[in-house]
Amino acid sequence: DRGAAGAQAGPVTLYRAAEEALRARIAAGEWKPGAALPTETALAAELRVSQGTLRRALAALEEQRVIERRQGVGTFVAEATSERALFHFFRAERLDGTRPMPTSRVLAQRRRRATAAERAALALPAGAAVLAIERERLIDGAPLIAERVALPAALFPGLALPMGVVLEDELYVLYQRGFGIHVTRVEERLHAQAGTLVVERLAFDLKGRAVEHRVSRLDGARLRYRITLA
Repeated sequence: DRGAAGAQAGPVTLYRAAEEALRARIAAGEWKPGAALPTETALAAELRVSQGTLRRALAALEEQRVIERRQGVGTFVAEATSERALFHFFRAERLDGTRPMPTSRVLAQRRRRATAAERAALALPAGAAVLAIERERLIDGAPLIAERVALPAALFPGLALPMGVVLEDELYVLYQRGFGIHVTRVEERLHAQAGTLVVERLAFDLKGRAVEHRVSRLDGARLRYRITLA
């Protein structure tokens, strides 16, 4: 194998290089959400790697939910849906262990200067602006989660969420559809505070940028948080 990582590169380096090359092209919009990628034969030839190396790169991207492979059909850029966003990123559950299907309602949105904590989390320069969003998530009709979301304003020009009505889609779906920002992973920190479970989340896109800082406050008397480690 040669090309993607240069001469004399080992197999691990090659598959990582192929993975990053494909990720960069998806992030640049060469293949839109839902679009089919070229065949494995074509991609392997283009990247100058073996099909075995390419398959390892595709498997890594699939595990990260960047692409999805459909048996007998092909490989496609993953398209955000509310169902997928909830399955992968919503971890609250009722005390009996059942997972609810929440709805959400935006209470406020405004543009303001980022706080010091937001600048640090989102790697923003001094004086940078964020879009500050307040919303509530309803479970079984009750507002059991309050959230504060901060987005780098430069990445979301023109974002205007409807106020006081139930959103039809999850925020991560709106990020991808409206701004080409595909959230692929999150980092979270949890702590308890006077009967409330506080979850601080930092979300990252395909380019590795921190694109959202979120603080969620869950009603600890009615909800708990589940994390599964594979």
